[in-house]
Amino acid sequence: MLKSDFLKAGHTPTLLAAFLYFDLAFMVWVMLGPLGVQIASELQLSHAQKGLMVAVPVLAGALLRLVMGVLVDHFKPKMAGAIGQVIVIGALFVAWQHGIHSYEQALILGCFLGVAGASFAAALPLASRWYPPQHQGTAMGIAGAGNSGTALAALIGPSLAIAFGWTNVFGLALIPLITVFILYLVMAKDAPDCPAPKSLAEYFTILKDKDAWWFMFFYSVTFGGFVGLASSLTIYFNTQYGLDAKTAGFFTAACVFAGSLVRPIGGNVADRIGGVKSLTVMYIFAAGFLALVSVGLPTPWLALAAFVGAMLSLGMGNGAVFQLVPQRFRKEIGVMTGLVGMAGGIGGFYLASSLGYSKQVTGSYQSGFLIFAALAVLALTGLTGVKKRWRTTWGAAHLTAAKI
Repeated sequence: MLKSDFLKAGHTPTLLAAFLYFDLAFMVWVMLGPLGVQIASELQLSHAQKGLMVAVPVLAGALLRLVMGVLVDHFKPKMAGAIGQVIVIGALFVAWQHGIHSYEQALILGCFLGVAGASFAAALPLASRWYPPQHQGTAMGIAGAGNSGTALAALIGPSLAIAFGWTNVFGLALIPLITVFILYLVMAKDAPDCPAPKSLAEYFTILKDKDAWWFMFFYSVTFGGFVGLASSLTIYFNTQYGLDAKTAGFFTAACVFAGSLVRPIGGNVADRIGGVKSLTVMYIFAAGFLALVSVGLPTPWLALAAFVGAMLSLGMGNGAVFQLVPQRFRKEIGVMTGLVGMAGGIGGFYLASSLGYSKQVTGSYQSGFLIFAALAVLALTGLTGVKKRWRTTWGAAHLTAAKI
């Protein structure tokens, strides 16, 4: 149960609205992955095409997060989020009514689904701006737990596709999307201390700060690993172990639920022991589990256990990163959320697409997993290098309120 001081510190209806918006947006953002087995079968796609199809929404979401970050600072988070929801609802309606008949059309739909992925840059500032530094990890973790929507897509998407046809899944998704959109309009409220809009040039000055680049890299590994796996695992379990689409979806959902549900825990742990210490441990475990799955475990159940471990580590790492970001860049949280979120999406695009290409070129997924495990080790090395400077500079100002 949340402590009463946390409940009194911010605006609970807005936090809930941000979570619901984020949750449903992420559900549709990665839906081509859970539907990938049926889509690939009907459109006769190669391994590389399957990998790129599920990776395009991730890349589009990454790039559009920067755009959404700009909209957040100019129109405030609630309006920016509402605009994104309308675009996604419209795109799914068109796909449902007219169908997807080619690989190219699937990629175009993927670009529009990227707008759902950009929800990250609106939902998190919407919640974050209501809470003081000592509760940032918990608040951002709760809002960010909306990435559990990726698990909903994996859990119910393949079953609905079998029962109603995969094109009709786009229409069925409109029911919860429209419901949450109405709730969002009623419940969400912008924080009273939203910063004034900045000029476009001011947005890019933040890139001169090396800490911004570090956070982008750290999140490209934690969130990139999470969303890359969420997009790819249904196809992976089907290809690697011969599981049918429905069973592969259940396996994927178990992995994604693990990574999603621990994000608030990761934020809360980071609030208690510091984001740097928490993130250090998570990188070690993530690298280990990714290296383990790269060897091609003999049974799908062993692979499931290893992937759950990887997703637990990555999910908690996501919470730890966003315990740190608002402390370092509180006044620029809108644009930083966009930049860091963009980097996370790019990491996810790389992982999802590289797995497909690795399978097609080498006949194995091993190199794709090993390279990403190496990136986790590189992130750990970078974090070790900057933690002393962080704790003795900007972190020192937060010692009485929040730990880094």
